[in-house]
Amino acid sequence: MGADTVIALAATAIALASFWVSYSQTKAVQSHNRQSVRPLLHVRRIKVDRDGTAGLQLTNAGLGPAIVTYSRARIDGEVLGEWNYHSQERLASALPVRPGAHSMRQGAVLTPGQSVLLVYLEEFREEDHLWFWELITRRLVIEVGYESLYGGEKFLTAPPAF
Repeated sequence: MGADTVIALAATAIALASFWVSYSQTKAVQSHNRQSVRPLLHVRRIKVDRDGTAGLQLTNAGLGPAIVTYSRARIDGEVLGEWNYHSQERLASALPVRPGAHSMRQGAVLTPGQSVLLVYLEEFREEDHLWFWELITRRLVIEVGYESLYGGEKFLTAPPAF
């Protein structure tokens, strides 16, 4: 094996190693960029002071906007459908008082730090509205599927089990 062959093999090895480092670095930068705009939706039950508001609050605690891909509401295990006006009407028809609601349709966007009340009752008083607290803690589940600006991640959030 001559010196030219050894130099050619060494140059090829260095070029391949350089390509691998460049490829790895590109993947790391892409991953970092995705994480820097990743949304993080969180559903929690809130109960504010006496004569306050109670409900299910959806918050984007992530760094990027969340794009809703779907929503699904269930009460007592029965699927109501997408969390929109029609499913809210079906829910309200079985309740003593109509709660307020915010729809989550496909394509809706929650910006970083934004919060919405999916279902809520103003002037909540525990002694008068125990049925509502039971509704949002044990009976009603609203799932929200979402993704980042990059798309395709299929993230999901729902209220935690009580």
